[in-house]
Amino acid sequence: MTVTHSRLSRRNFLQRALSLAALHSTRVRALTHLSGNGSPASTSRSIPLNLDWQFAKGADPTPDAWSRVDLPHCVNKLSWQDWDFTQWQTLWTYRKEFTASPAAQRARCFLRFDAVMTKASPMLNGSKLEEHLGGFLPFEREVTHLLRDRNLLTVGVDAQWLNVPPGGSPKGTTAVDYLMPGGITRGVSLLVRPPIFLSDVFAKPVNCLESTRSVIIECTIDTQFTAARNLTVHAELLDGTTLLAHEHASCSIAADGLHATSLTLSRLGNIQLWSPENPKLYSVRVTLHDERTVLDMRTVRIGFREARFDVDGFFLNGVKSRIFGLNRHEIYPFVGFAMPERVMRRDAEILRHDFNCNTVRCSHYPQTEAFLDACDELGLMVWEEIPGWGYIGDDAWKALALRDTEAMIRRDRNHPSIIIWGTRVNESHNDLELYQKTNAISRKLDGTRPVSGSMTSLSTKNWLQDVYAYDDYHAREDGSVDMAPPLPGVPFMFSEAVGQFQYCHGGNGFHQYYRRAGDRSIFEQQALYHAQGHDRGNSDPRCAGVIAWCAFDYASPLNSTRGIKWPGVSDVFRIPKFGAAFYRSQVSPSKRPIIEPSFYWDVDDAVRINPGESAWIYSNCDALVVTVGAKAPMHVLPQHAAFPNLAYPPFYVDLSSADEGHFELRIDGYVANQLVLSRNFSSERSRDTLFAQADDEAIDADGMDATRVVFRAVDRYGAPAPCVDGVVNVHCTGPAALVGDMSFNMSETGGVGAVWVRSRGGQPGTVKVKFDHPRLGEKSVTVRARSQRT
Repeated sequence: MTVTHSRLSRRNFLQRALSLAALHSTRVRALTHLSGNGSPASTSRSIPLNLDWQFAKGADPTPDAWSRVDLPHCVNKLSWQDWDFTQWQTLWTYRKEFTASPAAQRARCFLRFDAVMTKASPMLNGSKLEEHLGGFLPFEREVTHLLRDRNLLTVGVDAQWLNVPPGGSPKGTTAVDYLMPGGITRGVSLLVRPPIFLSDVFAKPVNCLESTRSVIIECTIDTQFTAARNLTVHAELLDGTTLLAHEHASCSIAADGLHATSLTLSRLGNIQLWSPENPKLYSVRVTLHDERTVLDMRTVRIGFREARFDVDGFFLNGVKSRIFGLNRHEIYPFVGFAMPERVMRRDAEILRHDFNCNTVRCSHYPQTEAFLDACDELGLMVWEEIPGWGYIGDDAWKALALRDTEAMIRRDRNHPSIIIWGTRVNESHNDLELYQKTNAISRKLDGTRPVSGSMTSLSTKNWLQDVYAYDDYHAREDGSVDMAPPLPGVPFMFSEAVGQFQYCHGGNGFHQYYRRAGDRSIFEQQALYHAQGHDRGNSDPRCAGVIAWCAFDYASPLNSTRGIKWPGVSDVFRIPKFGAAFYRSQVSPSKRPIIEPSFYWDVDDAVRINPGESAWIYSNCDALVVTVGAKAPMHVLPQHAAFPNLAYPPFYVDLSSADEGHFELRIDGYVANQLVLSRNFSSERSRDTLFAQADDEAIDADGMDATRVVFRAVDRYGAPAPCVDGVVNVHCTGPAALVGDMSFNMSETGGVGAVWVRSRGGQPGTVKVKFDHPRLGEKSVTVRARSQRT
């Protein structure tokens, strides 16, 4: 066991004239009434404050300007495209009334804001609290001396273009490649804590591959209004309910403030390592107590793994591995960043299970904890980085970047999924002084993960990070994707590739719009470019891997059409495009066989484009048999020679002879000479129908849960049909709010779309969402809003 203890200074803000002993005794008695779920009576707890807010535009709204909203919330009602940033770049006001029990009033209480975009000016019961700048990380304000029986919390939100990362550029909003609608975009809660509590616990696994593996636990104890006393910190490592190891450390508290204590759990026995294939998680439970009383308890999840970047590649748990991933923006249609946690978690499921990624880059800001929790559970490795995009501002701006670096690492350093910290602003110049400081913060607070940041030039001059990450957008002479060789002597990876860069026809720029409603010949090429990017990026064994750009389309003022940027292999609705076909095929056929053409089967319409002589099909099968109508079957093999560095190369087949007419296409997939999958496609558009499906059968009737409902045009076999005309109308009944548009022009969405349904607090029941189209007919989906998790 190793134990260290030190005192950190902190200013007391309540009057010291109070009787410390009497106050401590009163609060300990009061806190005995706050226990629940089997926890000790005095431990901290969180009370959500997300329902029943009032909201209005302006800093001093009139009495009739207020409307009722729940959190998370975006200040504007948005569509899925055509966002106008001038509509949210002003001042807004939120307010909420809530009660506090006498016990809570006698405890120490903090308001926690998980994210407010962009400047928050909170006020409780008429008293101003310290403002906060920045929209992507949480902040807390102690309100112990302000809490009453009935309370009014007011939050002024400034969503203007401020000198705050990633903003601040004199160029304004168009200087950043993502839009940032304002609002209280994540949750708000009241934290009720005892006079002495654990404000932070970092459980750091070390020597994970050795028999001497251990967990170093660093705790911060926050004390106020307490006399000098001796305390004990007790730590346990748990696998479910099974105790694997425990240890304790003693510390003496002589004064109020923040106190750091550490101890080490060793002799851990057999431990399973965390990996994408086996995302094994453990719990570390830390209890703080004195001779008689449990004062506080805190539990964090951890995983044991070693993620190492070296000059000859990436090694996970001592085994050379390849990073295979996509970048992710957290921006959604209709609400910007203000989606509930279930929806955020769904993105991780798409990336890990649908697209077979083992890594995601959180571009270009820290993302919600719910998403990171899902990454831990699913085995999705994470690059997380500080807010920014190309621009570095003045000293005040840099001070916020340093603050964000610390806040990001403190919040997320227990997540085993995070394998790299992005401590430099995306695609920024080499600011040596700034990045020396951000790197130092990372190494002080963590020290187990390398630091990096994406670069747009291949030079290590004045480069300070541990892993060289390059954003590579260039082409070969034949118009295919090319990737640079790794720089010698440094760990190297690709942090971006493909995107909207115009590879073909001698193009040079980011104008390749992968839109269903756009140029079909461009839309059908996206998967090929992603396959080329990963294949060529992996051609050198020194390269750690490729994180391509990007998973989902997003709202942007740059290189966009109607306010949407189109580089995603899924659209803004999270509906896969043809570009996703490559990713979906990169999985063992023993897990699930895949056949995904990157074209529409639409040969009956002379206006449409025939798939041609190089019709690409993405599959993990050994061989395909392709049959058009009554014509002779064509036997095709994967293109190993053209894609030697892919586990499952694509296939191509000549379909140029598919004449106009109502032909059907059949593709049979074989593994080890056994038929494992058959797919059929119809070109008879008159038999197309409307498909609709919800991600979840049930959501919680708590007002903070939601699920997506997708609709699209499909052929008679359920395969994607090409873009159709006409309008889909949406009708929602039952105890839920519709998050989305009431109608969709299918010629603009490309024959697909989605809405989300969000529960209403305390209103269980059946929610019905109906879609109707003049030609494709009607389709209904039901979702159950349940009174409690079952």
